[in-house]
Amino acid sequence: MSIETNKVCASEAPSGDDLTTPQTAAAYCAASYARAEQLERDIPPAVRTLPQLLALRTQADPDAPLLSMGDQTLSAQALHDAAACWGGALTEAGLHAGDHIAMICTNRIEFMPIMAGLSWVGAVSVPVNTASRGLQLQHILGNSGAVALIMEPQFLEVLDTLDLAALPLKTIYVLDTAPGAPLPHGAVPMPAPGAPIAPAKVKPSDPLSVLYTSGTTGLSKGVICPHEQFFWWAITTGRQLGIQPGDVLHTTLPLFHTNAINCFFQALVFGGSQSLAERFSVSRYFEMLRASGATVTYLLGAMVPMLLSRAPSDDERNHNTRIALAPGVPAQFHAEFTRRTGIFLLDAFGSTESNCVIQSDAATARPGYIGLVASGFDARVVDDDDYDVPDGTPGELLLRANAPYAFALGYLGNPKATVATWRNLWLHTGDRVVREADGYFRFVDRIKEMIRRRGENISSYEVEQGVMSHPAVATVAAFPVKSELAEDEVMVAIVLKEGATLTGAELIAHCETRLPYFAVPRFVDFSDDLPRTENGKIRKFKLREIGVTNTTWDRDSAGVAVRR
Repeated sequence: MSIETNKVCASEAPSGDDLTTPQTAAAYCAASYARAEQLERDIPPAVRTLPQLLALRTQADPDAPLLSMGDQTLSAQALHDAAACWGGALTEAGLHAGDHIAMICTNRIEFMPIMAGLSWVGAVSVPVNTASRGLQLQHILGNSGAVALIMEPQFLEVLDTLDLAALPLKTIYVLDTAPGAPLPHGAVPMPAPGAPIAPAKVKPSDPLSVLYTSGTTGLSKGVICPHEQFFWWAITTGRQLGIQPGDVLHTTLPLFHTNAINCFFQALVFGGSQSLAERFSVSRYFEMLRASGATVTYLLGAMVPMLLSRAPSDDERNHNTRIALAPGVPAQFHAEFTRRTGIFLLDAFGSTESNCVIQSDAATARPGYIGLVASGFDARVVDDDDYDVPDGTPGELLLRANAPYAFALGYLGNPKATVATWRNLWLHTGDRVVREADGYFRFVDRIKEMIRRRGENISSYEVEQGVMSHPAVATVAAFPVKSELAEDEVMVAIVLKEGATLTGAELIAHCETRLPYFAVPRFVDFSDDLPRTENGKIRKFKLREIGVTNTTWDRDSAGVAVRR
């Protein structure tokens, strides 16, 4: 059994320009699909867990790099051993199989070894968005049942916004802190890696992580992601991108989202290495690609227009990156980005609950379309009663996987939402799409009341709760409006209490301490009333139709910055 099969040197991969020709694209994809099929055969279901995948990779090529950040690099052997040692330290600290452990950390090279160390003892990691505050963070820590929290010291102040006594937390561990250093709220320094231990007996169906996705009509939901779901993320996305042994997969996306964790599993399974950046930077992006030696990278819809907004430069071509997973990029930017950078862009559809179910590859990419249903999955487009609609007709996208545990197990502590989302044995995405007669899918809009900004899913409910906590606000509706960057901006329409006064700047100052920075509204309208249905429900579609007017207060135009 080997995790390294069909080995092809990364340098043999066609360049971005080559991938624009049908012949090279077809050959590239044929090799990629053959490689993925071989991996499926070589890695049986019983070993599709993080500890066993690490063991397989270490047996195959122990000294090859697996994870890097800046000038720090961990080989497969080093990461395997670090996971065993973190597992030893965590066991010594009293953590047990089945425990849920929250993590509030930026991208750092220790993140994946600690996450792997948690899996080593059979514990479940709960990566938390570092921007979470107040009500949202209280809910996540309570709903997750986390008995411990691992965090970086710069986030200690968020604990001041919580009712810690109401949470199940027993211990708060702080990284980068010297032993004996005084810490607030009874926190203690994170123990150093201990003596290595053997991995616990973990099954592919066991949860690896609980990832919180923003609620659309309620609080954030904890998606229970089993080990094997990430194996299939690796196979489907790695197959789509044509990942080869020796590839360097560079991501600027945060490790508390499924995208960056998926990237690590692609590197682990396909014999590549993951290169982490602390964050996305428009001015330094191509410099980071070059410095990391990246051959594959990951972008989100708004990032591409942002990179293209800069004047063309030699840096855009001074790298070895051939391809990027870039969902949500408007069709008009694909050709220009590839022409300027040599990087071929691929679209896809997946969610924390599902997998990379609809995708394009180098041979099938069609700008403006998500792609075709990937092998191993089924997709339908339905009406409000789950009946199929004809091709060319918008409807909700429903998904199903053929392999066990390729999708999430449900929502933690929320059986009602689980049943609703997986009703009739299909995953209901809440997204409206069109399936064309030739099988290509096109995204239309979001059925759910979700706002997507800078790669973040924002719950309109949570925005409304943050705004409503201001004593001057009587009613509020939060909804998306389009920005200049082909993404959503957060807008709120507010009715004040009688006799109350409130300015846009005052509202922003209030929201900064109660909402993640990316959820703080940009646009604010003050109204005497809001459009409503006969039963009093606010008609948000009417507000979206009205959008920004000459009476709307714009945070950016007013020069009011949001603190991060």
